Amino acid sequence: MEADTREKLYKAPRTDVIQDQGKFRTHFNFPGRNRPDHDDHGYGPLATVVESFMDPDTLISMHPHRNEEIISWVPAGVMRHDDGEGNKLVTDSDHLMVMGAGTEFWHEERTLADDPPLRMLQIFVRPHSLDLEPQIQHEPVPDPVADEWRHLFGPEGSDAPLSVRNEVDCFDARIDEGASVALPEMAGRDAYFYVFEGAVEAADARFEEGESGLLVDDEGLTITARDDALVVAFLVDPDAPITRQGTIGR
Repeated sequence: MEADTREKLYKAPRTDVIQDQGKFRTHFNFPGRNRPDHDDHGYGPLATVVESFMDPDTLISMHPHRNEEIISWVPAGVMRHDDGEGNKLVTDSDHLMVMGAGTEFWHEERTLADDPPLRMLQIFVRPHSLDLEPQIQHEPVPDPVADEWRHLFGPEGSDAPLSVRNEVDCFDARIDEGASVALPEMAGRDAYFYVFEGAVEAADARFEEGESGLLVDDEGLTITARDDALVVAFLVDPDAPITRQGTIGR
């Protein structure tokens, strides 16, 4: 890979920002911190990517969110959602949930005693405007295809199965050991990727499980799996209008 691409790829190690509540543990990844001297923990509308762990028979009791879009990505296991609007939803590897908190949205999360341990990502997107109408989306997602990116969500009006109210697109890919894929590209977007499982190499740098990369001024990047890998990638407009009053993402 040419030196100019290496100079635009910023790697971050596994996060040390961890909240341990016993049966519920959260690891906070801040994409803005990948870039040196960046004055925001988020990167444009992508506020934070939280790796969450829930043991079986765990309840996160009813609580509110405001002014943030919360995406629940569950590659295996189940996350059970109840809310103040009467929805009882199960998010698993076949479904994605987007909770647009807007003015306020209350919900709870749980696992049952016979559910497997849950490891998931909860992605926090800053909306473009304050106090939007609360909404929830819970939809099936396309079946994954090995070594191909799957489009999960994008801005309203995109061709993704679910939408968020700002300029962020999200993709995931299961990459077989030794296979290579090009990182998704879009004009005017920078790319952030997170290695959920396995290990990959990009621009002569190795990224292990829990590590992330931020590619600015995207001129293309190839990711090669050094072990079987599961990678989540985001295309972000760093200059999109954002709000900073979310309950968690801010």
